Amino acid sequence: MTEHFLGVLGIGEALGVSRHAVHKWRSRYPSDSTHPFPEPDVEIDGAPGWRADRLDEIVRWRNGLPGRGAGGGRPSAARQEYLQAAAARGLDRDEALRALVTFTEEFPEMTEPELCAWLIEKWRF
Repeated sequence: MTEHFLGVLGIGEALGVSRHAVHKWRSRYPSDSTHPFPEPDVEIDGAPGWRADRLDEIVRWRNGLPGRGAGGGRPSAARQEYLQAAAARGLDRDEALRALVTFTEEFPEMTEPELCAWLIEKWRF
């Protein structure tokens, strides 16, 4: 019987991010970090693979990233302001949040409130 695994592309598609983002997570959060990315179940010719039933674990890992609001509840004031500005520009909530995740991955040195303020400022012009 053939076993099926998710690669970085499959994980990225499931989470609404690029495979590049998944590669970045793996390199930024190695096994010896304080928030390690879940180890793959298999590697074939250097390509990692995870069992599909581990997707929830990977989602929980992502939700536990700093600045992701892992505690749940109400969004921060910065995120609320960002979402309002995004809506005014025609983005729905999901699109706006995906964009914010993408920018967070691209600029890990910035906090989410800094990114929200930066994006809002860019939209003013």
